[in-house]
Amino acid sequence: MRILLIGSTGQLGGDILRNNRGHDIVAPGRDQLDLANPEQVANQVREVAPDVVINCAAFHNVPLCEERPDQAFLVNCVAVGKLAAACRMAGAQFVTFSSDYVFGGDQRTPYPEAAPPRPLQIYGISRAAGEYAALSAAPDHAFIVRTCGLYGRSGAKSKGGNFVDNRVTDGVTGKILEMASEQIVCPTATDELSRAVLALIVHPGREPGIYHLACEGECSWYELTRAIYEILDIRADLRPVDRKGLSGSMRRPLYSVLANTRARKLGIVLPHWREALQRYLSGRYPDGAHIATKPAGS
Repeated sequence: MRILLIGSTGQLGGDILRNNRGHDIVAPGRDQLDLANPEQVANQVREVAPDVVINCAAFHNVPLCEERPDQAFLVNCVAVGKLAAACRMAGAQFVTFSSDYVFGGDQRTPYPEAAPPRPLQIYGISRAAGEYAALSAAPDHAFIVRTCGLYGRSGAKSKGGNFVDNRVTDGVTGKILEMASEQIVCPTATDELSRAVLALIVHPGREPGIYHLACEGECSWYELTRAIYEILDIRADLRPVDRKGLSGSMRRPLYSVLANTRARKLGIVLPHWREALQRYLSGRYPDGAHIATKPAGS
């Protein structure tokens, strides 16, 4: 299968490349493919002639989206719609990603794919708009994968790394750490997500539409951080704090756990978040508590 992979330098794109088994993946850099240039996007799809286009590119710095709404909608919505249209014209499957932040957090049971979006901030609004754009432009070709709390070896450049590695670094400094206890999420390792996506695109029972792919279970950011320190035997002064889901005036959903119902029927299920975390940390920090602030292999 020939795949055009957009956003290959990010943490999810990087793991899709690492976990690829036999697919012919073309992964242009940002200098070769600018999502803000619709003509360039269409030309790239025509030239590569892929069976599948996987779009991992996004503007996902949540606070910065509030300051730059035009850029958020350009990357997360307009470009996604244009790319979906190009895939429809080329007869290619289109896989793009969305977020748990399309939901408002007003329930306490995992959101299924059919739950109506109710985003609370520009980031979530732009992601929901991107879903509609893709499904409208290519209803028979678009696969929308919603996920939550990503962390991977490549890190997220716009966020200065990933949550897990940043908490490891914090934990060995000896300072007091306050982590949100009110936001309940399903943190997801990109290694696990990438394997699930690669399984989905070749599954004979796949159908276009929205899928939830996230690690099983749920926890707060405080509980996730505590698990990191337990696994690595880091003795840190970690304290829970309830910020009511607020970052300044911006609101985050208090509950955004995703229920995998559609992919589960195909036999595609990610592991529990703690199992995935254990696997990530054992590979990333093989010496456990005897770690440097710079992860192995970074």
